Amino acid sequence: MYDVVDTRQVERDLIKHTETTMKHPKLDSTAISEKLAAVSSWEIDAGETALTRQFKFKDFSEAFGFMARAALVAEKLDHHPEWKNVYRTVDVRLTTHDSGGLTGLDFDLAIAMDKIAGAA
Repeated sequence: MYDVVDTRQVERDLIKHTETTMKHPKLDSTAISEKLAAVSSWEIDAGETALTRQFKFKDFSEAFGFMARAALVAEKLDHHPEWKNVYRTVDVRLTTHDSGGLTGLDFDLAIAMDKIAGAA
């Protein structure tokens, strides 16, 4: 990641990581269970580290339009999905890598994506 070790850059990266983790703490099982009701169309993995969902649209244009609108929300949240698109299908996985699991950001983005898909 660093060609020449720039200790100031390493320190800035560490501070950013710490701030992100503190701002968006990993949710415990109880909090995850409470938030799941709002995203009932999503699945949670066995380790409670990610939410996943497959969206299906009428065609490629609709799927790509959904991704473009979701990308704008993701940028505003500064939280980016892992996703892939094949024709009319979009597979999404949400997790907060910096926190090592699910945070409120994952649920916020899932809710937003559900709304966007409903409007598509």
